[in-house]
Amino acid sequence: MANERLPVTPAIRVLRAAGVAFSDHPYTWQERGGTAASSRELGVDEHAVIKTLIMEDERRQPLIVLMHGDSEVSTRKLARRLAVKSIVPCRPEVANRHSGYLVGGTSPFGTRKPMPVYLERSILDLERIFINAGRRGYLVAIAPSVLVDLLHPELVDVAA
Repeated sequence: MANERLPVTPAIRVLRAAGVAFSDHPYTWQERGGTAASSRELGVDEHAVIKTLIMEDERRQPLIVLMHGDSEVSTRKLARRLAVKSIVPCRPEVANRHSGYLVGGTSPFGTRKPMPVYLERSILDLERIFINAGRRGYLVAIAPSVLVDLLHPELVDVAA
């Protein structure tokens, strides 16, 4: 992707429309590489790479969870926090349909349908984060406050 023009995804359109300062960070995407691969490719701490997870409750109501790349979501803690019976990750094809992005390239910005967003509180302690820009192999670096300003998430402590 280094020699290609960077894509203008719905996420990039949202960031530009909001006047957000960001830097582009393309990398070579790896199937099942996750945030370990992207952090290694970009030479950044995996803790600062934020994954966008599309999950659903027992009624199949979708939601977005933003979590540190080196952490897992405790679905039990999240379900308790939301007062629902269970939270599970969506199947990839369902996540793609809800977000409008391919799994591995999911951004919380510019999703196909509005979904509630839950943000791991400690992400806000970071100076800068790397988050998917709506295409596999393409992250942007932003201030974590952008997540609050644009997504209005509920802050949670659900890291496993």
